[in-house]
Amino acid sequence: MKTKLCLLLVLVLIATSSHAETNAVASGVPVATGISITPTNLAQLLALPPEQLDKVDIARMNLLCAESLPGAENLNVEADLATLDQWAENLHWQIDRNFHHYQENPDYFYNSTNFYKMVMMASILSSQFHIQYNPKLIESPSETQPDDHFFADSRDILIHGLLGSERMGTCSSMPVLYVALGRRLGYPLKLVTTKAHLFLRWDSPTERFDMDGTQRGMNKYEDDHYKQWPYPVTDEEIKANGYLQSLTPAQELSTFLVTRAACLHVAGRIRDALVAHAAALRLEPNWPGNQQCLNYVEEECFGYSIADLRADSHREFPNKEVEAAFNNAKAIKLKRIERAELGLPDEVSLPKYNPEPIP
Repeated sequence: MKTKLCLLLVLVLIATSSHAETNAVASGVPVATGISITPTNLAQLLALPPEQLDKVDIARMNLLCAESLPGAENLNVEADLATLDQWAENLHWQIDRNFHHYQENPDYFYNSTNFYKMVMMASILSSQFHIQYNPKLIESPSETQPDDHFFADSRDILIHGLLGSERMGTCSSMPVLYVALGRRLGYPLKLVTTKAHLFLRWDSPTERFDMDGTQRGMNKYEDDHYKQWPYPVTDEEIKANGYLQSLTPAQELSTFLVTRAACLHVAGRIRDALVAHAAALRLEPNWPGNQQCLNYVEEECFGYSIADLRADSHREFPNKEVEAAFNNAKAIKLKRIERAELGLPDEVSLPKYNPEPIP
């Protein structure tokens, strides 16, 4: 079964087609179904209960996660959202008027009108809006380095970079752009994760397929592809980390916050990264990676993590007074971290205490 669709013909067809079609695909007018909550800053977004996040535009969530990051100094969320709305209107019109290409050669689109829509979306975004993967960040999985500064510039990892003058992004942002535009058109699109990669899925009761749109075009895959690419994953990892599962709105935001935290970490803003990781964990406490990242940044900030403090419960003390002093210091340490994770100032100081038992 072929897994990659060559888009050269589609690009040519788009360029040469100039007449409206009477037998257009029923894609509907551009909509943002169910969107009724519009936070204007990240604090407002994070204050929402997780069960209300399905009423927030995924694009708005992603854009707000760019707040105050390097590369987002000129961030204008409302202007970017308006741009998305305009692009969606353009896509709606062009996808409809080019539907005769599907009718003439349905095999080319795997006999799926829904995949046709996604191919056309990718083709139009590439050829007319010049959306592309940042060429400076293209590398094979074997070439990836921990210190490659992939997350240094927020424009590469959140969608404002795709909506700005450069129109460039990565696998962290391009799937989000497709989902944001598709949902405006009423498409049942979801974000999905595998190890170190984000992709998108058409997920309806009648049809389900995975896609990657980080190259020139749109590739169609089965889940098995992402069990091996970009890195092999075991069934245990898939189950533990929620890989290959369509993300809920809370999980989408958790993913964006981890991306935000990575950018803050590269910028040396460790306490801000701590706040982002803590918020990500609150939204999705069952992903081991969220807890591991938070533990790491807690240790970087304070020299210890909440997990370490809570695990330290088997000490022997020479008397009750020493035990009380130890527990008091431990409680203060916990409070310091908890306040920092909420973005609150440090208003407590540690008492002097020798943590080693007195013989």
